Amino acid sequence: MRRSLLLLALFAGLAPATEPGKKPDTAGAQEVGKVTPTPLAPNASLVTGIAGITRVYVEPLAGNDTAEAIRQLLIGSLQKTHLFVLTDNPDRADAVLRGAANDKDYTDAFDSQEGLNAHTNGGAYSGSSSSRSRSAGAYTGLSVGETESHHIRERKHEAYATVRLCNRDGDVLWATTQESHGAKFRGASEDVAEKIAHQLRLDYFKATQPPAKPQ
Repeated sequence: MRRSLLLLALFAGLAPATEPGKKPDTAGAQEVGKVTPTPLAPNASLVTGIAGITRVYVEPLAGNDTAEAIRQLLIGSLQKTHLFVLTDNPDRADAVLRGAANDKDYTDAFDSQEGLNAHTNGGAYSGSSSSRSRSAGAYTGLSVGETESHHIRERKHEAYATVRLCNRDGDVLWATTQESHGAKFRGASEDVAEKIAHQLRLDYFKATQPPAKPQ
């Protein structure tokens, strides 16, 4: 009787037999040990210099009605540098370009006056008080006058923009101010946008150049 109970307890502790040709089910064990990586949030790392910028959002610029036109020109000029990806989604950008811009018309007036004046007088007189009176006189005079005035009015454009690149914490990484009265083949606003892009390109390459080796 005691031996029968021992055999029954032994069979109860055995694992169920595996059917021939069927692999053991280990899916549950794999799920328990599997670690799903957490996807990194966009722009998780904070940019601390312009050399680390990848994607830029250009905010609407403060200014008059021409500020939006300058913003669009600026986006086009920055796109041509191929330094960063320009995005319309600020949540995906690791840097933001913000600032102010303006393009105004004004009239430049210039007044001048030129004149030439000359005046000469001369006279001579002689006389006698004797019984035979005698007198003589002479007079010479010259007067010349000429005045010419000029009034010039010229219509001009003047554009300016002051912008800065900031990281997601608001730290300023780069800034510049540019102005223009227009170039030979560009208007004032377009020239300002090109100047900003050109300055950023220069400063970017300076920041990415390796330090000079000591001699």
